[in-house]
Order: sequence, then C-alpha cells, then structure tokens
Amino acid sequence: MRYSPVELRHVTLKRGLFGYRRGDVDALIADTAASYEEVWAERGEFADELEELHSTLAEVKQRETLLATTLVAAEKAAAEAVEAAKRQAELIIAEAHQEGRSIMRSALAERDRLFGESRRVEALLRSALGIVVESLEGDVREPESWPRPDDTSEFQMVVEAPSDVESAAIPEDVSRGFSWG
Repeated sequence: MRYSPVELRHVTLKRGLFGYRRGDVDALIADTAASYEEVWAERGEFADELEELHSTLAEVKQRETLLATTLVAAEKAAAEAVEAAKRQAELIIAEAHQEGRSIMRSALAERDRLFGESRRVEALLRSALGIVVESLEGDVREPESWPRPDDTSEFQMVVEAPSDVESAAIPEDVSRGFSWG
C-alpha cells in the first residue's frame, strides 16, 4: 500500500502489553519503505527525463543560434550581392556611355573628313568646269546640261542627325548649309 505523508502522520498503531504490536509496526515500515522506493524510482526517472530535456533544450538553443547566424550571414551576403550587382551595372553603363561618346566622336570626325573631301572634289569639279568653260569660250553656244560654276544646288545635302545628339554638339562651321531633319 502506498502512503502519502499526511496518511503516515495519522496512522494509529495498536498497543500491546509492552508497547506497539510488532506485526503492525513491521507492516507499516515495509509499506513505508515500498512507498519510498516507488517515489525514489519516480524521482530518478524524472531526473533522467529532466536531464534529457535540458540537453534537448541546449541542442535546440544551439540550432536556433546557428540558424540566426546563418540567416544574418545570408542577408548580409544577399545585400553584398545586390550592391556588387549595382556597382557592376553602373560600371557597364559608364563604359557604354564612354564607348558611345567615342563612337560619336569618330563619326563626327569621319563626317568632317567626308565634308572636307566633298569640298575638295567640288573645288576640283569647279576647276575642271572652269577649264572646260574657258576652252569653250570661242564656241558661242554653252551646253545647257552643264551646271554654272556658281550654282551649288546639286551639292546641297540633307543629313539626319541621330535623335540623341543635340545640334549644339556639332561645330558651327560643320553644320552650316545642312538641314537637320
């Protein structure tokens, strides 16, 4: 029989001639010892369970710390990756702008060269036309299909400027005589 502390305090043992009856006292001691052993065994089981729970809790806390550290590291790595991508994009854009300016400068230089060449050819043609006109001065009739030396209408050109180029970027002497459409 299992006794609680309150029950043990209220147990009444019968008295015999020389004190309490020996059988009753022995039975009470045996029951109390058995009850104490059960409680002691439960206490041991609870202590083992508590120790296991403590180790599980420590493991869970360690995992939680590891996960928190991993999350912070992942967030930091993501932020660094985004920042690196932004820097790379800015660098690519800057290089593209520089390349665009370089192409524009070389195109303007080529245009200037071609304009100079066309002026030289025009001058040669005017000179040749002047020579032909001088050689024909003895001839009364001038061919109508030949252009007059001062007529440059055939040499008027229409050049389309790219939409992202402002006319201010083109030197004044180069842009004279051209229509930007």
